[in-house]
Amino acid sequence: METSYLLMGLLTAKAYFNGTSLPERYFQKRVQQLWEAADWTWHTQGGQNKLYWHWSPNNGFQMNFPIGGYDEALITYIMAAASPTHPLARAVHDSCWVGSKDWRNGHTYYGYRLPLDAYDQGGPLFFEQYTYLGINPNGLTDDHGIDYAEQTRHHTLINRAYCIANPKHWKGYGPTCWGLTAGDSYKGYLAHCPSVDVGVIQPTAALSSFPYTPTESMQVLRHLYYDLGTHLWGPFGFADGFSESRNWYARTHLAIDQGPIVVMIENYRSGLPWRLFMGQADVQRGLQRLGFTSRPTKP
Repeated sequence: METSYLLMGLLTAKAYFNGTSLPERYFQKRVQQLWEAADWTWHTQGGQNKLYWHWSPNNGFQMNFPIGGYDEALITYIMAAASPTHPLARAVHDSCWVGSKDWRNGHTYYGYRLPLDAYDQGGPLFFEQYTYLGINPNGLTDDHGIDYAEQTRHHTLINRAYCIANPKHWKGYGPTCWGLTAGDSYKGYLAHCPSVDVGVIQPTAALSSFPYTPTESMQVLRHLYYDLGTHLWGPFGFADGFSESRNWYARTHLAIDQGPIVVMIENYRSGLPWRLFMGQADVQRGLQRLGFTSRPTKP
């Protein structure tokens, strides 16, 4: 899965640096070589209808962890299907991803229907962020009837509504302070969500949701900067997490939390990362192979 994030970023950069100068042509060639070298079919362990997360020369497939359900790993199937040299068969996607018992949801929480994600009230918000750094959910549907604009926005609004309802009565939670996702906490690194709520807000949760909830995310941004900035703001941006109930503020900045803030604000502002990535023939071919239909819309 981490390989899919890397290549999503490299292909986006390759589309941006598309000039004819020698450095750009060299960069384009090297990215294409890496892209074509990635053997996604290797991770089916010899042709199974499963895609496995981990392999290493030292440990092989020892973890034996198939990528299934609905979470941040959707991009892995899209990239694997998009490969020009080692494309993943759709049967693997249908069996291991869509066929998982954890793929669908279909319940309504706080007035918002959640199509996918088996977590009660939705899992961590990074489910709706990492894949969609490059994949534009607006106008994206699949042949199972899933509207990914609805999925991404509703999951975010459910997470926000849960924090406003604040059933555990944590200090600070409300319309200007919401967002449960994976990150550092006073208990260590946790995947925070409504079913794993220890009173810790991650700034990346709301700020990386700008394309889905621009008004609501801006309310959080202003509150974090103007009201809590003395605790949270530093040379690398906002601290990774905080709990007002515990008077705890992280001293850490995690790149995997900081990066999506930058990319998703730009997707909201101009849609540039989405256009660069979605505009590539390989990416469109991968989406089509998995039964997706993408209708370009304004961000």
